[in-house]
Formats: sequence, structure tokens, C-alpha cells
Amino acid sequence: MDFIDLKTQYRRIKPAVDARIARVLEHGAYVMGPEITELEHLLAAYCGTQHCVTVASGSDALLIALLALEIGPGDEVVTVPFTFVATAEMIALLGARPVFVDIDPRTYNMDPARLAAAITPRTKAIMPVSLYGQCADFYAINAIARSHGLPVIEDAAQSFGATYKGRRSNALSTLGATSFFPSKPLGAYGDGGALFTSDDTLAAMMREIRLHGQDRRYHHPRLGLTGRLDSIQAGVLLAKMEVFDDEVAARIRLGARYTELIVEAFGKDSTRVRAPFIDPRNTSVCAQYTVEVGGREFVETRIKAQGVPTAVHYPLPLHLQPVFAHLGQGEGSFPVSEAAARRVISLPMHPYLSDADQIKVVSALQESVAA
Repeated sequence: MDFIDLKTQYRRIKPAVDARIARVLEHGAYVMGPEITELEHLLAAYCGTQHCVTVASGSDALLIALLALEIGPGDEVVTVPFTFVATAEMIALLGARPVFVDIDPRTYNMDPARLAAAITPRTKAIMPVSLYGQCADFYAINAIARSHGLPVIEDAAQSFGATYKGRRSNALSTLGATSFFPSKPLGAYGDGGALFTSDDTLAAMMREIRLHGQDRRYHHPRLGLTGRLDSIQAGVLLAKMEVFDDEVAARIRLGARYTELIVEAFGKDSTRVRAPFIDPRNTSVCAQYTVEVGGREFVETRIKAQGVPTAVHYPLPLHLQPVFAHLGQGEGSFPVSEAAARRVISLPMHPYLSDADQIKVVSALQESVAA
């Protein structure tokens, strides 16, 4: 059993993927080829924004968004500690300070009730994360941001294709930044990412920044980086978009089936295993299907022995990472994030899971928790 099965997906879309790659090999425009514009138009229309700017990775997407907002030394950006390191890493690389806000214990996303208290005169942006494929509470977050005149960047690395109140992730705030890492709901065959906005000025700035700050050949009004998506990766993503809606529907169905099996095995309000909570305003693309268990290390070992792969997203909150020790926020600073980090475990999730696979996973989980 695979934790994420990209091989089955490839067999399904092989003719489209092979044709797209062959086309790039034939025209030879490996950088900024016609696939880039085609993909950007398709993704912007899909998400419901005026602009999509493809970039080299999800991390580059965050970095370019921050650069476009002219965030730098002495500034603060409010985000969460329960996320992949890149969220705060990109803030810190620019000399700004990540200011952490604890998470909602049900969704694992930013708790809006804690947000206002974290805003200071040095705050220049708010960066919520839409974790595990479910959007943060953008109605509440955007309202607080507007009251302080602050832009909002959605870290949508895991939530491309998800919706909040009927609107798609990446179109919920000032900027959306997503990742096309191979394991994401929409994944390339290597690194990739994209930015989304309906702000013409920001879009123009981000296009310049991804090309060394260049507005025309050899003319650079600003600093930038090599942040372009390769044409071959754009071709792969165009092929994958042909089946993406079907795969999202499968992820939603499989997530619901996992929850049904877990409730059958452990009961609806079990303290031994807690299934994910999906806010009724949301649809989740189930980038991960993550449950909470007690004695996680023991459960990990037992379930692995039964041939079921698992992963932990994430075992140590960012405020406890050595690289952020200088922030002076020790254990107990963000108790909800710390509690989640001790208990979460992700089960195999991809659109090609069989019902037999899911039954095996939950059976192994049941035996591991009971042992």
C-alpha cells in the first residue's frame, strides 16, 4: 500500500502527460514556453481570480508574495506555528518577524479569536494556512485584516481545489499561494507553485520578481529571483487538470468514507481516535487525512508492522524549532498547536484508494490503538 499513489494516476493520464511533455521537447521553449500562459489562464479561471502567476515552488510563491508586499526587516507577519516550516521561513528570510497565533483545535487553522491581539504597529500582513486541504475562516480573518488595513496571504499549499462558502481556495484574500509539489492535490513531477490575485499591480510586481525583478529584457526596477515554473511541469499540470475535478470528488468521498469507518470502529465521540472535523462552510480536498490518537509513537510502530504507511504533519510546532528559538516562545506558548503536534497522524490518502484499502487501514488503526 502506498501513502500517496502517483503511479496509478500516471497510468490513467499517461497519453495526455506524454503528449504534453513531447510537445515541449519538440518546440524547445523549456523556460517560459507557451504552456505557462495556457496554464496560468486555466488556473486563474478555475480559482476565480484575475491573475495567476506560476512559480518554481510553493516556497517561492510565499517569498514572492511577501516581496510584492514589500515586507522586510523590522516588519511582522502574523501566521500560525502548526504548519510546514516554509510558512515562517520565508518571512524570516526577508528579515521580518513571524508572529504566531494559536490554532482552532478542530480545524487546525488560525483561530480568528486570537488574531487581533497579535497585531501591532509593525504588522504588515496576515498569513493564515489552509491546512490539510481545508480553508481557514477567511470571513473572520479578512474582517480583522480590513479593520487594520492589512493584506492577507493565504498559504494554500495544501488546499488547491478546496472551497470556503462556495469560493475556491486562493481567491479568498489579497493573495493566494499554492504548491504543486508532487504529493499535493494538484502536483507536478517536481517542484512548482503559483500565486493568485485580482490586484493588477500586485500581479505585475510578482511577474517581475519571479524573473529577477525584470520588467523588460535587462531592465530591473526591483530585486527578484529565479522563480519561474518550467514548461515541462506546466505541461504535466495541464494534463492533470483534465482529471482534477474527478480526483477532488474522489478525495471528498474517500475522506467521508474514512470518517464513517472510524466512527463505526471507535464511536462518534471517541477519545482514542478523533476523526477530522470539516467546517460546514468548507469542502476539503483532503490533502492529508489526519486523525488524533493517544500514544502516537506506539500506534505508528504497530500500524507500520501491519503494512500501513503513515506520516506525521507536524511533530514539532515552529515556535519550538531551533531556528526560531530566538523568538523566546518556549513550551506552553501555544498549547493547542503543541497538543496537536503530539497526537496527529496522517493515514494513506490519494484519489485511487480502494474501499478494501481503507478498511485495512482503519482495521490496523483499531488493532494498534487497542493494543
